[in-house]
Amino acid sequence: MAEYFENIPKIPFEGPKSDNLLAFKYYNPDEIVNGKTMREQLKFALSWWHTMGGDGTDMFGVGTADKTWGESDSEKRAIAKVDAAFEIMDKLSIDYYCYHDRDLSPEYGSLAQTNEKLDKVVAYCKEKQEQTGKKLLWGTAKCFDHPRYMHGAGTSPSADVFAYSAAQIKKAIETTVELGGNGYVFWGGREGYETLLNTNMSLELDNMARLMRMTVDYARSIGFTGDFYIEPKPKEPTKHQYDFDTATVIGFLRKYGLDNDFKMNIEANHATLAQHTFQHELRVARDNGFFGSIDANQGDVLLGWDTDQFPTNAYDATLCMYEVLKAGGFTNGGLNFDAKARRGSFTKEDIFLSYIAGMDTFAMGLKAADKLISDGRIDKFVEDRYSSWTTGIGADIISGKATLNDLEKYALEKGEVTDSLSSGRQEMLESILNQVLFNI
Repeated sequence: MAEYFENIPKIPFEGPKSDNLLAFKYYNPDEIVNGKTMREQLKFALSWWHTMGGDGTDMFGVGTADKTWGESDSEKRAIAKVDAAFEIMDKLSIDYYCYHDRDLSPEYGSLAQTNEKLDKVVAYCKEKQEQTGKKLLWGTAKCFDHPRYMHGAGTSPSADVFAYSAAQIKKAIETTVELGGNGYVFWGGREGYETLLNTNMSLELDNMARLMRMTVDYARSIGFTGDFYIEPKPKEPTKHQYDFDTATVIGFLRKYGLDNDFKMNIEANHATLAQHTFQHELRVARDNGFFGSIDANQGDVLLGWDTDQFPTNAYDATLCMYEVLKAGGFTNGGLNFDAKARRGSFTKEDIFLSYIAGMDTFAMGLKAADKLISDGRIDKFVEDRYSSWTTGIGADIISGKATLNDLEKYALEKGEVTDSLSSGRQEMLESILNQVLFNI
């Protein structure tokens, strides 16, 4: 078997004072943080689509990186991708990977032929997993790039397209189960609309729910015990995506009785596009019992599309890991790097430099979040700020004892509210965050 990165060693941990570009400064897989090793807390995953197939093509230009892996034949290239991916994971100490079905193996004419070719690649992935101990974090079906999906998959106006997408998803579920994945993601690539002038929105949403219910029932019937995820995304490619943000998706799941099977796969860049913070989306998921998995990347607030940059923002990583630790950590989910090196970062070495940057950033975030929780000042401030709800009239409201008449009587007797108002002290809290992050 060829070594695809012969000049890249296994990436060591050398600490923050190291000037070795091919070394971790903060990610020490065996270091204990909050009762678990970093490896267990972070559960990093390689994204097959960006890492193994993304060649830098964008809406303004052709690819800049060679992702053919030395093979012109598509079948041989699919196998070469497996070897290269497992080499990357080994050298970066990454334990998991994620894929769309067509990232593993492209379409070959008929669906039957496509499935047959996919089975061969899946079998090889399983063989590599058994050899290396690497695991599948989650799988999904790529029901958005083929022309048949121009108007959506589960929300298509064509029943034939709906049926085709169902067949494709069925196979993707089977491959996920075969590879031992504990998650399956629905990402609505084209599940939305451009104009209501040609859209039956009610039917489309009903049909999306029908497809999800069919998938859940089938997956459970063949032994899938993991989590189903929806990945909220507000824009790109359709003007109105049905999975706009976490709150929207939760409402959808509850309406259709799917809330017991689904959790969220939150992507940082998608939060930006929805004009939320990354932490906001995680908090909404956590507070509502839908925290599941994370796509780790970052966007550019000056650009209006999904840039999928490798995460290097220490603040975002810290506040993300604060939510993860508060949620009790990952169960079936993890941190999938749905990220790609910039178009101008086109060498094989750049793959490793990008992952090192992202992994170090989240290692910093994990340690800072743990310190933030142990420090306790922010949590104590929030607790004190809402202390009026634990006694007196506040406790009566929470318990359901107080009626509207009771509250009117209380307000009339108390008069103008002055004594219970307190400063929000945002600047102080942000200073505490800085102190914890940069205690140098």
